[in-house]
Amino acid sequence: MRTCRRALTILTLSLPLAAWAAVPVVDDNASNGGGSYPPAGYGTTGAYAGGGVTAPASAQGELFMQLQQMQDELGRLRGMVEEQQNEIQRLKQEGLERYQDLDRRIAAGGASGAPAANQDSGNTGAINAGGAPVQPAAQQPAASTEPGDPAKEKLYYDAAFDLIKAKDFDKASQAFSAFLRKYPQSQYAGNAQYWLGEVNLTKGDLQGAGQAFAKVSQLYPTHNKVPDSLYKLADVEQRLGHSDKAKGILQQVIAQYPGSSAAQLAQRDLQRL
Repeated sequence: MRTCRRALTILTLSLPLAAWAAVPVVDDNASNGGGSYPPAGYGTTGAYAGGGVTAPASAQGELFMQLQQMQDELGRLRGMVEEQQNEIQRLKQEGLERYQDLDRRIAAGGASGAPAANQDSGNTGAINAGGAPVQPAAQQPAASTEPGDPAKEKLYYDAAFDLIKAKDFDKASQAFSAFLRKYPQSQYAGNAQYWLGEVNLTKGDLQGAGQAFAKVSQLYPTHNKVPDSLYKLADVEQRLGHSDKAKGILQQVIAQYPGSSAAQLAQRDLQRL
């Protein structure tokens, strides 16, 4: 019995030693190559590839990048909106100036409906819509098939002019065009041709305005609206980007009509070009 108890005691005491002997001993210097702690890759969730560790971007990092991209895009859109607003404001200002200019011209004498007196100013260098000089009598209005009736012509002309005062420029343009087709040799024709140009310019129809203004000097070379029509033609050419043509027309206005208000305006515009 004593022999058995002694054997069990020896066996029990020897068990911890055997357990300790089963635990492997790790040399930190051998496994980490430098004894650093914690070991490389500790706390990462990436996979080793080619000896390095690739860690995916965190959710917070991706969200930050998306927000940054959205802010950049928002800034770009704001810049575009500001440019468009500036352009709209510029167009509004131009439209307002055209209306004001038209109102001043209406108040200056066109509203009465009386035909403008002709003047023989020696105009030998009228300019067509393209800016090239033409002879003043190169083209005369075709004879009307309807006999002249000054009273009827005045009613027709006044009705067209009333459309300008009502700011109904589309109908005014149609009315003046119809008047000129029906009464091309009327005493009101020169005025109608000029106001057709004004209406088209106010509408923003630069091509139509240029053609209408040019025809004043071509068809009615001695009409007192010729200086104004040439000045307005220069304005149209400038708006179309034809600076050289505009300068040539303005110089002609100054040279041929030195005492006119159109010449004073032409001198001012030449200094700006």
